[in-house]
Amino acid sequence: MKDLLNKTLYDIINDDPKIYDFFITNGFDTLKNKKMLQIMGKNIKLGMALKTKKINPELFLEKLNAFLKKDSEVDISLEENEVNKGKASKNDVLIEGVLPCPIRIPLLEGIKAWVDAQNKKNDYTIKYELQSANLGLDWVVEKVKTGDANEVPDVLLSAGFELFFDKNLMGQYMENGIFETYFENMNKDFCNENIDLRDPKKRYAIMGVVPAVFLVNKTALKDRKVPHTWDEILSDEFENSVALPMADLDLFNALIVMIYKEYGMDGIKKLAKSYKKNLHPAQMVKARTKAQEAPAISIIPYFFSQMVNGASDLEVVWPKDGALLSPIFMITKKEKADKIKPFLDLFLSEKIGNLFSANGKFPTTNPNVDNHLEENQNFKWVGWDFIYKNDVGKIIRDGEKLFDEEIKKYF
Repeated sequence: MKDLLNKTLYDIINDDPKIYDFFITNGFDTLKNKKMLQIMGKNIKLGMALKTKKINPELFLEKLNAFLKKDSEVDISLEENEVNKGKASKNDVLIEGVLPCPIRIPLLEGIKAWVDAQNKKNDYTIKYELQSANLGLDWVVEKVKTGDANEVPDVLLSAGFELFFDKNLMGQYMENGIFETYFENMNKDFCNENIDLRDPKKRYAIMGVVPAVFLVNKTALKDRKVPHTWDEILSDEFENSVALPMADLDLFNALIVMIYKEYGMDGIKKLAKSYKKNLHPAQMVKARTKAQEAPAISIIPYFFSQMVNGASDLEVVWPKDGALLSPIFMITKKEKADKIKPFLDLFLSEKIGNLFSANGKFPTTNPNVDNHLEENQNFKWVGWDFIYKNDVGKIIRDGEKLFDEEIKKYF
């Protein structure tokens, strides 16, 4: 894969046309102009292009490799599942969405065996496409925008708030009662006196969560105290000191919603003031730059904390007021409840629950799984009451717009 760095953009795309779309959605939107591809692409090597755009080559190639694996034998493509561009007959069950990258492949392996067995004994076919979360959900959004419920998958899985709670997207279907999903039994980590992830309107089910914690660079921290709360992160003391997971849109959107709920739009301004770098979580963990350049604090998915590997200058902090919680949602169509139930039973199985949990790095709501969380590892959850009383999609749009306007004042 590293040999691609020494090849021109034109040659890479000419060798594998699938990569063209990947380039456009990952920093090379100028290539939409085919003339630019012909002129610039033939003269610039990938390594130099990435350096010019200040894109980490290792992470870019890692992401490209994950993209290309969509057609590998461990990745279940649409073609292998006889899905014609995401289409399915009214009698079939279509499952679509995205899954967190680290657990996607083992989950797909478990799903494939189950689907193959189901399709042999049923008079209908189960078809699915579950892509890597870092590739986004644009392909599903286009179906949602049609306003035609028949175009929307029968089962939809995704992390984050934007798609499900934007009134202009999935909101139109949810209000019409097309989807209904509810799990009464839930893991005690998410159903106790402090938190309850069960949807009172029974529209959404939460399969698991992506917690976000603090990664502290003690060298860049200097003489400041290690922060343990979100209040501290937003304080003047950490101005221009915090790396945010903006490359992980679902997590960043969850951060915007949480900050707005707790602190209002003034909190978004404080977040922009604290902001220093936009890094991929793996970059945050691996960062060994000069102290004046490195962020003192990085907000990262808990999963990436295992990459710290005992580094003496890095400390993982689970916030005392709770790790930010970005939910992994599932919604299902009521009209196909009988056909979808076997799939729900699969996802409620202990085997799938353990794959989700990944030893606590993606805690599951499955009641039969031990997430290996300590008593003090609690969560900051916006709550169903807030979700149903607010236009979450608008909060995200307005919050991101204000954030972008504010950071321009500091850069």
